[in-house]
Amino acid sequence: MASPFPGMNPYLENPLFWPEVHNLLIAAIFRKLNPQLRPKYKVAIEKRVYQTTDEDSLLVGVADVAVQSTQKTPLPQKATMAVASPLVEAVTVDVTMPETVKETYLEVRDVTTQEVVTVIEILSPKNKRQGEGRNAYVKKRLQVLGSSTNLVEIDLQRDGKPIQQIQNNLQTDYRILVSPAFKRPKADLYAFNLPNMIPFYPLPLREMDTEPILGIQTLINELYDEGNYDLVIDYTQDPVPPLSQENAAWVDEVLKEKGLR
Repeated sequence: MASPFPGMNPYLENPLFWPEVHNLLIAAIFRKLNPQLRPKYKVAIEKRVYQTTDEDSLLVGVADVAVQSTQKTPLPQKATMAVASPLVEAVTVDVTMPETVKETYLEVRDVTTQEVVTVIEILSPKNKRQGEGRNAYVKKRLQVLGSSTNLVEIDLQRDGKPIQQIQNNLQTDYRILVSPAFKRPKADLYAFNLPNMIPFYPLPLREMDTEPILGIQTLINELYDEGNYDLVIDYTQDPVPPLSQENAAWVDEVLKEKGLR
């Protein structure tokens, strides 16, 4: 069954589905580009690894935690009297545990020199929230932008703070940044909303190279169908993360037209 939405399916952003969708989309781009780029270039799947903690929990930043007894503190007694201290019993607490995160991305490499020509990133929710996930990604991003490597940054997550800001702080649901090295500091930003189709864009390579057109919309539609997501998505429920009021009304109308509500 095809996705009921013309563009991004907001139900795929659910944390239950997104890790799989992310990996499937990485693999789909890999399969799509490699035949088009041979024999000069090869696409490789790379992995970024870092440790983080649950950002919804309190981080361990205080050396000691005081646990007070519920008993009242006794009044001062005369020095000649022995006073028994109240017993302090241990309580069960949760400690913040580090989580090892592995994020995959793509590199387009020159077959002869193994030089990385283009990096393709698909943002995860952790990249858009404050914490080690965003820090690790921004550090890598700045390294790429300061080099002769092209960058493509695909943001299909409505939740979180966008990495790339738009002039006048205009807000959109999704963004694709295409940053050819030779054009910096200028870059092309495809900013679009939930009702829009995901735009097609050229993959930057070296100057004078023919740039293939990458259609993320086609790949999203294919993986939705191949992954049988229609069997596990309950369209009678609201998506996670929640929609804006305007998007919620639009989604409700689309799903009613498709007979899914």
